[in-house]
Amino acid sequence: MATDPLLQPFQLKHLTLRNRLMITSHEPAYTEDGLPKDRYRAYHVARAKGGIALTMTAGSAVVSPDSPPAFGNILAYKDDCVPWMRALTDECHEHGAAVMIQLTHLGWRTRWDRGDWLPALSPGHAREPAHRHYPKQLEDWDIARIIADYADAAERMQAAGLDGIELESYGHLMDAFWSPSRNQLTGPYGPQDYDSRLRFTMEVLETIRARVGREFIVGIRYVADEATQGGITRADGIEITKRLKASGQVDFLNVIRGHLETDAALTGIIPVQGQPSAPHLDFAGEVRAEAQIPTFHAAKIQDVATARHAVASGKLDMVGMTRAHLADPDIIAKIEAGEEDRIRPCVGANYCLDRIYMGGAALCLHNPATGRELEQPHHIAPAETPLTITVVGAGPAGLEAARVCAERGHSVTLHEAAPHPGGQIRLTARSPRRAEMMQVIDWRLAECERLGVTFHYNSWIEPEDITAALPDVAIIATGGLAAEDYLPDNNELAVSPWDILSGDAAPGKRVLVYDEAGDYTALQAAEMIAEAGGEVEIMTRDRSFAPEVMGMTLTPAMQALQRLGVRTTVMWRLDGITRSGNALNAQIGSDYGASATREVDQVVISNGTRPLDDLYFDLKPLSRNLGEVDYTALRNGAPQTLAPNPESSFRLFRIGDAVASRNTHAAIYGALRLCKAL
Repeated sequence: MATDPLLQPFQLKHLTLRNRLMITSHEPAYTEDGLPKDRYRAYHVARAKGGIALTMTAGSAVVSPDSPPAFGNILAYKDDCVPWMRALTDECHEHGAAVMIQLTHLGWRTRWDRGDWLPALSPGHAREPAHRHYPKQLEDWDIARIIADYADAAERMQAAGLDGIELESYGHLMDAFWSPSRNQLTGPYGPQDYDSRLRFTMEVLETIRARVGREFIVGIRYVADEATQGGITRADGIEITKRLKASGQVDFLNVIRGHLETDAALTGIIPVQGQPSAPHLDFAGEVRAEAQIPTFHAAKIQDVATARHAVASGKLDMVGMTRAHLADPDIIAKIEAGEEDRIRPCVGANYCLDRIYMGGAALCLHNPATGRELEQPHHIAPAETPLTITVVGAGPAGLEAARVCAERGHSVTLHEAAPHPGGQIRLTARSPRRAEMMQVIDWRLAECERLGVTFHYNSWIEPEDITAALPDVAIIATGGLAAEDYLPDNNELAVSPWDILSGDAAPGKRVLVYDEAGDYTALQAAEMIAEAGGEVEIMTRDRSFAPEVMGMTLTPAMQALQRLGVRTTVMWRLDGITRSGNALNAQIGSDYGASATREVDQVVISNGTRPLDDLYFDLKPLSRNLGEVDYTALRNGAPQTLAPNPESSFRLFRIGDAVASRNTHAAIYGALRLCKAL
């Protein structure tokens, strides 16, 4: 451990960072009234306890009222944020972590109809596609005012006791001055040369330094290559890097490559599942070699081995593992304990960021305690009285239930009808691009085995098997089966995505995939059919395509589907199917009154799942609680004590898709909050 590159301290001016891992700036959207209150603080404190060297809050905190919060941003232009940031900083300091904050003016990357309804700003009139907004072009008084706003915000953060700040200069206002494609100003801030393109940045830095002094740490997260036509080039980036260093105003660089004004562009900067890991690490290393200044970087560095290589090879001084720390706040603690193999892996599902960009709060697909630190535990407390628990089903819900119960010290036996664990995730992982999803299962399986859970595969359980085992608690996590009853008749003429993914149905040549569920399943089936040479149309009655998948995660799927020529049709629904010789006639309608037909040779209907709940209902009248869940106790983290049938010896619960068709996060969250109090 003494020689592990990741565990070596790093000296940043006067600040000693205890190791080489950091959480880069990101906005989990946990603010309340634009302020980082208890939920926000608890999230960062959990990672400080886990050993992180530096937690960078906000992504980004906005410095001006005309930078309305698009992502639940901290309002750094309010004095009210100072005591909340001080409380967060003090508590993280108590656990040994340094704290910084990222400051920005969002510029064109927001909308005018948020916050105070002030016009968003840019050095040009170009529309930012992600927010569909045409900004106001900056005037001289806007520039002067915003420079002062940056300095005011920096002074507030210094007053709050933070260790430093980071200015954000990619895809927001600051680097719009740098970009020839967005800077349409004339005069001293125009795009004619590097001095004018960087004038705003340099004046911001100089004004901040005049307020906070030379000792306060000031860095910049910036784009050194936009990798797009007409944007900031690599040559631009290297020159800008040299000028930032020469200014003497910057203490560290946090290097970005790419652009982010569309979902597809954003995944180039922040890759998701099925895309390459650490795609810009070598580039960041090249920038560091040119600059010879402390250099940070993050972009899908999700495993410890890659992070260790980044430091050992001299590419980076500090490695950002942000989404990895949403999955597991204890990465450093586990490395130090020699338990690196127990780190809960980030599987790249991007449930965290996609929720933010859809207006929600960041949640990890398979760590439901993240963002819920005030209610849900990262570390399971032992129970006062050990119980005997039977779990049926080894999908994500059943495995999480078994893991949590075993952590509580209970004796757990798990039965699975299939010869292997995984449930629906095994189908999901059949697509090579989604193979990482199996880590959701593999990690839980390893934890259960470590904790002594007894597994029985190929085990079809009957009610009498449960009652004969005399458990204190039976948990039914039998999942669901593909729903095949969408149409009023002739459902047998269609197949489900499960039939395609499992190989039970061969892909057709002319195929209509009707997506009622809006999740990933239809996309996977369509891609498999198209890869086999089929001509595919995906249809949905929704106004937007695959709304449950969300933007960044949808990107690699759409790249594949469009490459394969798959057509997408929104706002039409499947009303019926009839056979016509060797073909099928699909009758399609619309909530808006239109109708049409499609002649195809295969119809695939994605309509979610129906609970596989026979075992539950057979056991329900035999159980002590008659299957009833006390929702008040569940929400409050209290034990389940209902006993309308006190003569029974066991309590009965069901979780996951055995209750209703939802997603992986819901299944795991349901298991955690039930079982943590058993």
